[in-house]
Amino acid sequence: MRFIKDLTLDTIKLLNRVYKQSSHYQVKQRAHCILLSYEGKTISELMKIFQVSRGTIYNWMNDWEDYRLLGLYNLPGRGRKPIFNELQERQIKEWVKQSPKDLKKVLFQIE
Repeated sequence: MRFIKDLTLDTIKLLNRVYKQSSHYQVKQRAHCILLSYEGKTISELMKIFQVSRGTIYNWMNDWEDYRLLGLYNLPGRGRKPIFNELQERQIKEWVKQSPKDLKKVLFQIE
């Protein structure tokens, strides 16, 4: 059994505020998970509540223990990497401005 321990009163208040007021859904979920773990919810219960895998719950807890509040947020570099560099993106936007109703022409130019 693994639980989050040693949360101070100030940390609990801050996690509650993040859980209730954050505009980021994933951050709210992670803050709520940390609070529920501190209250004694098991990993299996947390998996059912948040509909995520055991590994995800462990990752959230590890990030909390390693980084505290910063661990609630996604690190930069996640997601799909851009296909085009900045210069290419500007060129494509210019082509779209020149012929906004003929995107097949733009697609041909891109290829």
